[in-house]
Amino acid sequence: MCGRFTLKSSPVEVAQALKLIETPSDFAPRYNIAPSQDVLMVANRGAMRAEFARWGLVPSWAKDAAIGNRLINARSDTIEEKPAFRNAFTQRRCLVIADGFLEWKTAGNHKTPFYFQTLDQGPFAMAGLWETWKPPGAPADYPLLQTCCLITTEANALVGQIHDRMPVILPPAHWPLWLAPHPMTADRLRALLLPFAPEEMQTTPLHRRVNDARVQGPQCLQPDPGASQGWLL
Repeated sequence: MCGRFTLKSSPVEVAQALKLIETPSDFAPRYNIAPSQDVLMVANRGAMRAEFARWGLVPSWAKDAAIGNRLINARSDTIEEKPAFRNAFTQRRCLVIADGFLEWKTAGNHKTPFYFQTLDQGPFAMAGLWETWKPPGAPADYPLLQTCCLITTEANALVGQIHDRMPVILPPAHWPLWLAPHPMTADRLRALLLPFAPEEMQTTPLHRRVNDARVQGPQCLQPDPGASQGWLL
């Protein structure tokens, strides 16, 4: 499961890396993004426009938006079986923008966070799903809640030393297919949901302060080099 990530890159860096034609005016660096918070994503609406969505997918048929608290990740191996994800997988896909994600290693009573980035430490795109929702019986002009989730796959050799799952990081060559604005067959999409190459990633153990989602700012990414002792090859 991926339960925390960062997007500390500048708006210019994000726009260049994702080839965006538009980003929200209030986009600011984030160092400890947690479920139920707004994240930056590009939906498959036919243009590379970044917009906000709340992290935690709320299907259109849900009676209560609280279901999103349990739907922050969709597993690639069961995505076609789960009613909450099945239709969105073939029709409503997105790129969730990040420049790092966290996984935790548990030893006894301690959970040590490890921060994973690509080698250039720049922005990348994680495969996601999006939905819009409003309460049952709400009037036609009721504002829609836009939500999303991440798709996870089996961990690569680097992440696997800490956790058995990782978010799907899509290379630019796969963006056009993933963001196709028309319905796609599951077979074509499934082939994209692969672990990212471990040799193109790096990791750093962090201070445990980042475990608290209320802690924000650059101090969240303070390294704790001694924490990797005996865990990373």
